[in-house]
Amino acid sequence: MSRGFTLLEVLVALAILGLAIVTLMQLSSQGLRLLRLSDDYQQAVLVADRVARATDILREGVVGGGEGRFLWERRVALVPVAEARLYALSVAVRWGSNRALELASLRAVVEAPEP
Repeated sequence: MSRGFTLLEVLVALAILGLAIVTLMQLSSQGLRLLRLSDDYQQAVLVADRVARATDILREGVVGGGEGRFLWERRVALVPVAEARLYALSVAVRWGSNRALELASLRAVVEAPEP
């Protein structure tokens, strides 16, 4: 009766170990890609929020600009409602080859009543 492993058993064990290592490396690399993508989206949200908050005076129209590797476009349109001026504000942020994010909100400007 021999002690130890046969060559076939060692080769099968090495193949299983190699497959497990390759799988773990792929999962790790996918995790890093997703982490980078989530960071990009977080930065785009910060840019969109900053551009939307910087809109003090509401005038209809489209304004564009850039911040770092992000390109943004702000659109302001008047929405007709009674007793107030309501503006639809949307900010679109684009980066990379096909990544985009859009932030939309409404802003109301209430007219002061005449005495």
